This record gives sequence, C-alpha cells and structure tokens, in this order.
Amino acid sequence: MRVLLTTWGSRGDVEPLAALAAALRDLGAEPRVCAPPDEDFAELLARVDVPLIPLGPTVRSVVANPKPPTARDAFRLAPELVAARFDTLGTAAEGCDALLATGLLPAGARDVAEKLGIRYVYACFHLLGLPSRHFLPGARPGTTLEGTDNRAQWEQDAQRVNDLYGPALNSHRAAIGLPPVDNVRDHVFTDRPWLAADPVLCPSEGMTDLDLVQTGAWVLPDDRPLPADLEAFLDAGEPPVYVGFGSMAAYAPEGIARVATEAVRAQGRRVLLARGWAGLVPVDDAADCFVVGEVNQQALFPRVAAVVHHGGAGTTTAAARAGAPQVVVPRIADQPHWAARVAELGIGAAHDTSTPTVDSLSAALTAALAPGTRERAGAVAGTIRADGAVVAAKLLLEPAG
Repeated sequence: MRVLLTTWGSRGDVEPLAALAAALRDLGAEPRVCAPPDEDFAELLARVDVPLIPLGPTVRSVVANPKPPTARDAFRLAPELVAARFDTLGTAAEGCDALLATGLLPAGARDVAEKLGIRYVYACFHLLGLPSRHFLPGARPGTTLEGTDNRAQWEQDAQRVNDLYGPALNSHRAAIGLPPVDNVRDHVFTDRPWLAADPVLCPSEGMTDLDLVQTGAWVLPDDRPLPADLEAFLDAGEPPVYVGFGSMAAYAPEGIARVATEAVRAQGRRVLLARGWAGLVPVDDAADCFVVGEVNQQALFPRVAAVVHHGGAGTTTAAARAGAPQVVVPRIADQPHWAARVAELGIGAAHDTSTPTVDSLSAALTAALAPGTRERAGAVAGTIRADGAVVAAKLLLEPAG
C-alpha cells in the first residue's frame, strides 16, 4: 500500500510525518513525503530513509527574516501553496491509496485526493483552529474578528479562510473538472480530523463538534548519540538549563539569549543554548554557557535541570516525556495553549507575557526548578504515550479507516 504524507510548515510539522512514515514502513507500507525543500527537513527524512519530495518554497525563506510575515505576505503565500499542492501532490499521489495532509492549512490536498479517487485524511497537532464552543478562533492575517459571540466569530473565521484560499482553490478545482467549494476551512478539515497529540497534554473530549480521532503524538525515535563536546559540558557540572526557541526565527523574543542567560545564572545554574532558527549565541565566553545546534532531545532532556522554550507541540511533548520541568514563553498560534497546559499539569511554569525580562524569567525558573515540580514532571512522564505514530499508521492502512 502506498501512502502520501504532506505538510508545509516548520520542523514541528515535518518531524511527526517522519515518525509516521517510519511507522508505515515498519508495517509494510510504502510512504512518500511532500514537504518544504529546506535542507534541515531533507536531512530529517533521510534518517528514516524517505526522500523529500519538494513542495512550495522553503519555510526559512518565509519566516527567517528580521520581521514576522505580514498579511500581504500571507495573501501572496496562500495561492502559491495551493498551486504547489495541485501540481506536486497531483503527481506524487499517483498510484497511492491514501493521502494525509497537515501543517499550514493544506488547501488543495483533499482536492487532489478527490480527483484521484483515493482516501484523504486531515491531521493536526493541536486543537487551535478546530471550531469549538469552548474557545474563540485564533488570529489569521488580513482581518480582525468582531463581537464576542462564539458562533459568529467562527463564521467570520471561515470567511477569512475563504478570502485567503478560496479564489485559488476553486480556480484549480475548476481546471481539473471539480465543482467549487464554499467553505474552504471545513472542506480541508473534514468531519473527522485526526489529532496527533498526547491525550494527557492535550485532552480533547468535547472540545470540538467534529468527530475527532486522537491518535497520540507522532514521535520519531532517536538513537543518535550526543556530540562529544556536549557530553563533556554535561559531565563537567550540575545539569544545565536548556534554552531554545526552535524554528521561531523572527518570532523569538528580542535579546532572549542575554535575558535567559542572566536569568539562569541568577538561579545558580549553567546555560545550554540551542542555536535554532533564531540564531541564539552566547553573550560572553564564560565556561558556564554552551551552544548546540540540532540535537537529540530525547537523549538530552533527561539530563537538564529544566527546558525553557516557546511552547511548540514537539518541544512540549519531548520535555514532558523526559520528565524535565518546563518554562514556556509562548509567542504565537498554539503556544499559549501548551503553556497553560504545562502550568495546569504542574510540570512547569507558563511565563505571563511573551517578552520576558531577567526578573520575570528568573521567577518562572524558580517555580520550574522547585523539587515538587520535578517530582510532578517525572510522574506525568510515565503517562505520555509513545505509540501515536503506530496507532495512526494502522488506522491509515485499515480499508475503512
């Protein structure tokens, strides 16, 4: 059985697909992955021996700029990605039995599956964006939501998605003989989306009117050794505090390397900076600070005192599985949700604002580094499922899904 997996987004959108591809291959299927042509992602997929089929522009070209993308950028990118999906997926999906799409709203993926007569599944890594009576829609480019009525705001959200993607999507559908779609958001999501998130970290029962299928997080097993110089740093003293903002680039708090370094030192701890797309670098040449690039978090996080991060789904899950206390400094999208959940579970602290100071981050670290927090983090770690990718792979391979 051949299965096409596709996404467009940051590492947090690509790595779960690598995990799912590996699980599918272990079950005897033939996975294909269409993703952004960033070098990081090609290397990631090479770890599971699945070549990357390039889809759209690199993510770095969009987000790794001095300033975050604007509404104008979004209205330029949306039709570009729709066109790329019809073109790239239309070819890559030939001979496949199913197509699973995730990442930045994958308008165009279901339509290719429809044209080819194959199964389509939409998957997400958090609840944000799924219509719900319990919370309001998040921000989208171009418009401001009006009023406070939940239902009305979700209707406005659907219209904003139509504005972004509708003209391009329906133009391409017409070109391949398909009728127009009047609600792009719900068309992409379907009535039965999959949620690839751990039920302890992201409880979903009753949170949306859709018939949600929660598989658990798709975690890629990682047996890579830590670099020798990192091992030497870890062995040279007490466990350090890890500070990383992943693929945030322009969204990372200004001056976060300096603020975090001073806050960690105020706690009497050493600092481990993750360079990431934000390009974090040491503020001085003191021996208590070390910088790493892309590294095996599954091997590293059990050996740190705490993890300070932006609140991406992948990093939150990795820290939780390792039993490492967390300080989440949320910036955009689903990150405030993960921050709130970390605090609610008692496995770390949610920073009150998106722009920390030395004092505010030090206060959050005080809470995270408390013995009770580590004990609670250790207890929760034992409840985090590790089989989400296998669950999803088996569902994809079932004839009726």
